[in-house]
Amino acid sequence: MSELHITLDGGERVVAAGTTAGAALEADGRSVIAARVNGALRDLAYQVRKGDHVEPVAIESKDGRDILRHSTAHVMAQAVQELFPEAKLGIGPPVENGFYYDFDVAEPFHPDQLKNIEKRMREIVKQGQRFERRVVSDEDARAELADEPYKLELVGLKGGGDAEESVEVGGAELTIYDNVDAKTGDLCWKDLCRGPHLPTTRTIPAFKLMRSGGAYWRGSEKNPQLQRIYGTAWESRDKQDEYLKRLEEAEKRDHRKLGAELDLFSFPTELGSGLPVFHPKGGVIRRVMEDYSRKRHEEGGYSFVNTPHITKGTLYETSGHLDWYKDGMFPPMELEGAEYYLKPMNCPMHNLIFRGRGRSYRELPLRLFEFGTVYRYEKSGVVHGLTRVRGMTQDDAHIYCTREQMQGELKSLLQFVLDLLRDYGLDDFYLELSTRDPEKSIGSDEDWADATETLRQAAESSGLDLVPDPGGAAFYGPKISVQVKDAIGRTWQMSTIQVDFNQPKLFELEFQAADGTRQQPVMIHRALFGSIERFFGVLLEHYAGAMPPWLAPVQAIGIPIADEHIPYLDEVAVGLKAAGIRVEVDSSGDRMQKKIRNAQKSKVPFMLLAGDEDVAKGAVSFRYRNGEQRNGIPVDEAIAEIVKAVADRVQV
Repeated sequence: MSELHITLDGGERVVAAGTTAGAALEADGRSVIAARVNGALRDLAYQVRKGDHVEPVAIESKDGRDILRHSTAHVMAQAVQELFPEAKLGIGPPVENGFYYDFDVAEPFHPDQLKNIEKRMREIVKQGQRFERRVVSDEDARAELADEPYKLELVGLKGGGDAEESVEVGGAELTIYDNVDAKTGDLCWKDLCRGPHLPTTRTIPAFKLMRSGGAYWRGSEKNPQLQRIYGTAWESRDKQDEYLKRLEEAEKRDHRKLGAELDLFSFPTELGSGLPVFHPKGGVIRRVMEDYSRKRHEEGGYSFVNTPHITKGTLYETSGHLDWYKDGMFPPMELEGAEYYLKPMNCPMHNLIFRGRGRSYRELPLRLFEFGTVYRYEKSGVVHGLTRVRGMTQDDAHIYCTREQMQGELKSLLQFVLDLLRDYGLDDFYLELSTRDPEKSIGSDEDWADATETLRQAAESSGLDLVPDPGGAAFYGPKISVQVKDAIGRTWQMSTIQVDFNQPKLFELEFQAADGTRQQPVMIHRALFGSIERFFGVLLEHYAGAMPPWLAPVQAIGIPIADEHIPYLDEVAVGLKAAGIRVEVDSSGDRMQKKIRNAQKSKVPFMLLAGDEDVAKGAVSFRYRNGEQRNGIPVDEAIAEIVKAVADRVQV
């Protein structure tokens, strides 16, 4: 028997020809469920070759979870086609925390049908069907999948398609995975798929179907609408239970629900999808957020500008957005022989401000800042509350500097961003570096390399973890994005910083250097909140609606024991208002206990109760949002405590 030399977990190993990756790794198929061979993911059944570098893939790793979830998606699709033989297959990739599969069926799935599908899935899992890979030609694939029109379309996309489609078809060869009965060897089901997969269905430890909904084939509204079933799968029941508990907590914190309960904002159908209106209380929070941001930007040396909401299309021809971003823009309006667009971003207009007169190196860095409202055509399927809207206000800054200033400016910008996010109560960060997509970008390789390396150095100087995002940059330059974890561990993309050598060229921006020559500035794009709407939604979920006192729309409320105590609390309120506190007195006809419950439901930070004894002593009973209470607090002391809590931006 011939022998092969391979590298196993970093050490050299001699194995017999025909040895599988699973045998080489001594994998049990449950904790180690696949192999990484020469950098590529492979089934445990893959036969190793001379010189292969073989590494184990644990089920709890990211790759392992993806393989588990994609295998579970196959089990779900098999169950659906057994229960609904007319169902045609779309795609079924793993996604964050789970998986989905799309089906062309006559009617949408309803909850009872999902229960039946899940029941059949559990039967398939118990059968221990094997996942077996085989290579097929294009011709054979078309013959085998003749009744699957969407799969036939994917065969034609071999080597192409988007990230999700590449789960189904990728590379130079086509493969089909068969689900085979372990006892009889009979074929149970098959699917066009790149793999890899678990060894058998029995090695799926925990899964659950979550919901179903409509989804356009390949994400285009021009294509048929399919029915998508979402599920989750985990390496253990405990991990799945943890995830489901997090989902329950996230549901309680859903900003759309809280926005309605706390009377903060709404989405009137008369306005259209993704276009929110802020109610008075929501308007207070938004104003305080904006005012504090303005104050910090003034201290940081920014100049405030304003630009219009629409512009001639020629502006976006110059900037390149009509070439690279048109699908994300609303259709043009015809006016006086020209096409006008709702602006999707502010940067081209800020370039015009820079170009509006001659500039000297003495003015640089020039930091322009705007709360600029922009409009983006998000597909209806992705619009989601305040976190994905069609009309948004960005806290947008563009910094123009020399190449020599760029490194220092990026470091100070990143520190400014992190400090301001901390002021809003967010402090668990890591950074992501998005680099060039050669197919969707402009500019020279040298400029991109310089910009990317400078951003990398600025990111590394922060001391935060830096995660690569290959190909994720905008068309004009690389970016750092600040990723923030909220109170329940979810990650949100917040601030972005982008280096741009290309727009200054496109707009012919210049400044006079110290030696009298004309030079091109570097342009740095910086959005801190991303958008006020999205940041509002993230904060609302982070705090579960209980905004810290400095952001709360009503910071204190007076609750009288009886009606005769209302005038006394009105006087207390005058003192609080004089100190800048947003205060109300509940003079409604409700009983005191109901007034307390109403204040708690409204998540007011401080309740000031007063009865005969309090009035006699010039005091109040201090009740906090968490239910704690202190009695007989002198009014001046109570006011001072509230003022300090607001000034210190504490959470109570």
